[in-house]
Amino acid sequence: RRKACISPPMPGLLSLTRLTSSSRALQRAVGAAPALRQRTRALGGYTWEPSKVPIVYVDADGTEIPVDAPVGRTLLEVAHENDIELEGACDGSLACSTCHLIIDQESFDKLKPPTEDELDMLDLAFGLEDTSRLGCQIKVSPELKGMRAKLPEGSNNMMS
Repeated sequence: RRKACISPPMPGLLSLTRLTSSSRALQRAVGAAPALRQRTRALGGYTWEPSKVPIVYVDADGTEIPVDAPVGRTLLEVAHENDIELEGACDGSLACSTCHLIIDQESFDKLKPPTEDELDMLDLAFGLEDTSRLGCQIKVSPELKGMRAKLPEGSNNMMS
């Protein structure tokens, strides 16, 4: 019986230096379905990381919209790809506040701090809360798995 040698090269990633076990055993070793993993060459072995993470958008009326968000995309892009009504009047150029989202506290704490430009735009947002952020400024990462992003009841479109 052959085994895969697993050693963590850095937090959050698994390196499979010798891929010799069956794909089912490998899936159990990394703990995820194959659709949620992508293989990349790194550190002389194989590094596995999620290519999509589950997040939930919550509409203004409370309707939950679960999506599999591609890692590296912004929350605004993910919303548009899934027909979620998040305006984004400036197309993500940080010139409006129409992609304003209210993030759950746990996920908000994992985000990088907003820039001064984002804070200036958030000052114009409708229904601003302590965990408000602009969807065009948040890139999906594996740490945001399970994030809940609530759409406010309205937006201020200064672009029209």
